[in-house]
Amino acid sequence: MRSRMKGGICSGVLLFLCTFVRGQPSCPVETISTELQNPNVKPSQLTFNSAFMSPIVHSFLGSVQPKPFPKDLLVGLVKGNGTIQTDMIKEVLLYEIGFLVCVAIGILYIVLMPLIGLFFACCRCCGNCGGRMHQKQKTNTHCKRRSFYCSTLIITALILAGNVCMFLSSTYTSETVMGSPTEINDILENVKSYITTLPEQIRQVTNESSKTVDKVENNLNKTGPLLGQAIQNGLKGALDPAFTSINEIAKVINSTSTGLLQLNKTLDLLKPKVDTLKANLSAVRHRINNTLHMSGCENCTSFQPELDKLSLDGSLEFSDQNDLRSAVDKAINANVTGQAEKGRDFFDSIPQKVTTQTISSVILAKYELDKLKQQISGVTKDLPLDALENISRPLTDVQVSISKYSPEIERSSQISRAIGLTLSCLILLVVICNILGLLLGTAGLNAEDNPTERSGTSNCGGIFFMAGVGFSFLFSWIFMLVVLILFIVGGNTYTMVCKPWQNKELIQVIDTPGLIQGFDLSKILNLKTNLSIVNVYSDCQNNKPLWTTLHLNEVFDLNNMLNVSKYERQIYQSFEDANINIATITVLSPEVKSQLHNFSSSASTMNFSNIIQQINDVSGTNLSSSAEMLDDLAGKQTNAIIREQLRGEAKDLRDIQTDITSNIMPLLLELNATIKNLSAVALQINATVENVLTNVGYAQDVLNYNISQIVKHESLSFIDCQLKIFQAYVSWANQTITERLGRCGPVAAALDRSVDLLCKHLVGSLNAFWFSLGWCMIFLIPSIIFSVKLAKYYRRMKYSDVYENNNIKMHSFPKAQLKPELLENEKQPPLHK
Repeated sequence: MRSRMKGGICSGVLLFLCTFVRGQPSCPVETISTELQNPNVKPSQLTFNSAFMSPIVHSFLGSVQPKPFPKDLLVGLVKGNGTIQTDMIKEVLLYEIGFLVCVAIGILYIVLMPLIGLFFACCRCCGNCGGRMHQKQKTNTHCKRRSFYCSTLIITALILAGNVCMFLSSTYTSETVMGSPTEINDILENVKSYITTLPEQIRQVTNESSKTVDKVENNLNKTGPLLGQAIQNGLKGALDPAFTSINEIAKVINSTSTGLLQLNKTLDLLKPKVDTLKANLSAVRHRINNTLHMSGCENCTSFQPELDKLSLDGSLEFSDQNDLRSAVDKAINANVTGQAEKGRDFFDSIPQKVTTQTISSVILAKYELDKLKQQISGVTKDLPLDALENISRPLTDVQVSISKYSPEIERSSQISRAIGLTLSCLILLVVICNILGLLLGTAGLNAEDNPTERSGTSNCGGIFFMAGVGFSFLFSWIFMLVVLILFIVGGNTYTMVCKPWQNKELIQVIDTPGLIQGFDLSKILNLKTNLSIVNVYSDCQNNKPLWTTLHLNEVFDLNNMLNVSKYERQIYQSFEDANINIATITVLSPEVKSQLHNFSSSASTMNFSNIIQQINDVSGTNLSSSAEMLDDLAGKQTNAIIREQLRGEAKDLRDIQTDITSNIMPLLLELNATIKNLSAVALQINATVENVLTNVGYAQDVLNYNISQIVKHESLSFIDCQLKIFQAYVSWANQTITERLGRCGPVAAALDRSVDLLCKHLVGSLNAFWFSLGWCMIFLIPSIIFSVKLAKYYRRMKYSDVYENNNIKMHSFPKAQLKPELLENEKQPPLHK
């Protein structure tokens, strides 16, 4: 039987431990929410679209220079240190053949245009090339005029379109030049912000490690309260039910004692009155008996059975009360509550005991934490942060230089704006002459007028055409010279810089081994793999961190630097070696348990039904009916003396009944309520005592056999929780360094903005300008031809001409108006316009 009991206790303890281990809350490790400082990036201020003609210009330049980027030629020129060989000159000329052809065409234009203009002017002065003021009249004259008119209108519209594009591109060029100092300054400022932010991000990682160490050290300083509370939580599941049940049984004992005291008090008041009542009732009964046996009492024997019932049953003697009173007094003297308070004091003293017994372990653990803090802080010592200052200093010097030359740049912007506006106005002057010629010529022309009699408006239109031709001859070769110079500069810049940069061919040239003496990223960073500038630039465009971009995993062993396992073993060992001795106590002594058993058995043996029966016997006494029967019997008597005696005795019975009702019944009701309360409490005593003994025994087994395991388990859990804080930091630091630290997107963005400033805004608008100007120059040639042709249809002629037309009635001109050379034609019918 005992072995079964021991087995049940052990099984209960094991079940408790399993439940305890599973029920432990997870370590409250806070997630690190520190966000790395990001560089302050200033957006671009160049918001205008300066590349509106880029597709057309790029298509033209692609036709001029269809050959691929001359990587080998460029590498050879750079490696030759400026030494130019004959073969290289041939390769350069072959590569630039398209540009050379265009230059040759431009030179021919520049040379031939003024010569042609000079010859044209001389011919017109001699009466040739349309200089003779005579217009032959033919049947298709109107058709030719309309054709020339439409052609001139279309050519003028094309020149005007080119002039508009030329004006816009000139404006964009000057605005780009004007805004370039600010844009370059912002680009350099963004790079400097990135360079400045990088050490700050590293300091954030380092500072976070200091916060982690300080937090763990603070927890170690509170080892007593924290670990003690954990041990208390481990014992709480066993001790709390025991202490709670002890408090419950103490309340039950006090309730039982209070009930017994109330019972004794009520009995002390009730017993004298009951005894007096019994004596009075006995005396009255004796007198009634004597009266009934008198000789003159008629039919008195009929009351004899009722007389025998006149008695007060119930002794109100409770022998079980004394046994229960004695058991309650012994249980009270056992001081069950005091035993529970001793257990509470032991439970509350655990944190202080832990504090005292873990002083040396805490000191050793803090020493290991200091070494760990130094190791983590040493991660940044090997980083070349001083080199960042060497990079930032030249950038500042460049910004100072830009600020110094900003006034000159602004003046050059104003000069470029003025030149562009002047060139646009000169081209516009030709366009205006053509437009005025078209408008005035059409407005002043009358088809019926003789060419020699055309209106001044029409003649003025023709003069405007010839003025436009004169301006075209006068300025076109100068414009073409501007086109030629800008074409060579802008076109080659696009084909040799912008386009290969966009295709990353230029970066590949820069990345050529040995191109730049002493520049090798892999050797500089001591990398095993070959690190190319192309890959670095591509990674930075994707805003990747420096750890990935520069393959720093080959330089720094981050896992080793952030390895805390060796310090974990020392800290674990320090707490494993700590002798945390939580002395056990006896929750309830055997004597107290014996008194509780005695109290339980006494309560279970007390016969409350007998007590209630005695109370019911006393309270069930009813003398009023007997008094009524006596009155009826008295009424039947002829003897007045007997009749009065019976009535007097009936009155005595009523007085006794009144005394029972007024004095005895309240005390009986109070006694009955007290007994019921005691009975209710007694019903709980057995279960409560059994619960107390079970819980106390369970708690005592845990204190006797498992407290050392609980202390050890909670100690290791406490240290494990502190180390999890470090592991969370290590995980955050590893992820931050490898995934977020030094994202080089701002550097690539700065480089892209520099290229956009040069190619998209400056070269793009410059190429659009020379292309638009060249467009105008090309269409000036047909404009000259059609303007000269069309001018003769509007200008007033000095000589007339006639032609035949049978369908139209003609009027002859006076012969005096005809020159001798035209007399041969006087036989022809007169001309009507």
